[in-house]
Order: sequence, then C-alpha cells, then structure tokens
Amino acid sequence: MITPLDIQNKEFKKSVRGYNESEVDAFLDEVMADYETLYKENLEMKEKLEIDEKQVEKYKQMENTLKETLVVAQSTAEEMRINAVKKSDVIIEEAELKAKNMINEARANLDKIYQQHDEMLRQVQIFKTRYRILLQSQIDPLLEDVESLAGELKTRYPEQKEQAHPKSPEDRSEKVE
Repeated sequence: MITPLDIQNKEFKKSVRGYNESEVDAFLDEVMADYETLYKENLEMKEKLEIDEKQVEKYKQMENTLKETLVVAQSTAEEMRINAVKKSDVIIEEAELKAKNMINEARANLDKIYQQHDEMLRQVQIFKTRYRILLQSQIDPLLEDVESLAGELKTRYPEQKEQAHPKSPEDRSEKVE
C-alpha cells in the first residue's frame, strides 16, 4: 500500500514536453493531503475495528459463560429437585415406618392388657375358690356343732315339736357360690 510519504517523495523524470512541474507538484500535494487524511482515517478505523472485535470477542466469551452458567444452573436445579423428591420419599418412608411401629407397639400393649385382664380374671377365680373353701371350712364345723346341739336338744327335750333346722352342708354349698 502506498503511504503519504511515498507520494511526497515520488519524483518524476523530466522531459521536454512534459507537464508543468508546479501544477504536478501542487496536485501531488493536494492528493498527498487527501490521501494522508484517508490513510489516517483508515488506520483509526482499523484500530477501532480491532477494539470492536475485541469487544465482540469479550461479549462472545460472556455469552458462552452465561450459557454455561445457565446449563449449570439448570442441572443444579434438576439435581435439587431430584434430591428434594428423594428426601421427601425418605421422610414419607420414615413416617410410615414410625406409624407401623406405633401400631405394632399399640397392638403389643393391647395384647399385654388382654393378658393382664385374663390373669386378673384367673386370679379372681382363684380368689373366689379359695374364699369359698375358706368359708366352707368355717361353716362346716359350725353346722356340725349346730347339728350336734340339735341332736342333744332332741334327746333332752323329745316332747317338743321338731323345728325347722338348717340344711346340711351339702345343701348350703350351693348358696355360697
């Protein structure tokens, strides 16, 4: 590419029938000035273009970074959603397990209460039987004494009319129950 300095230093050969040297020099000075202006503008434009290209590259890098960040954010959000679902599933399973354990404990407690109830009924029955035996053991000697007294009374006082006397021990055992 021709520079303004090349135009300024350009020399032409002189000929007899050549152009007017001052007109050529004036024209060359004018061309050189215009060319120098255009040359400077071109350099400025190239510099500006380089700056703009660097800026565009910077924006492209930012765009790529943003795209990567968006992809990472999306995958992170998806992982968080998956983890939240897993965590909720674990919580639900734990709650169901606790509920089953509570139900099993309640059933075990109920069985224990039924066993205690049955044992109490058995103890009551044993108590009743022992109490009946105790009462019977106390009543039998009394009845024997009463019968013996009644026998003595009959022998001493045979003339009196027989009075109603208590039932025998076998008959009374029915009432004691």
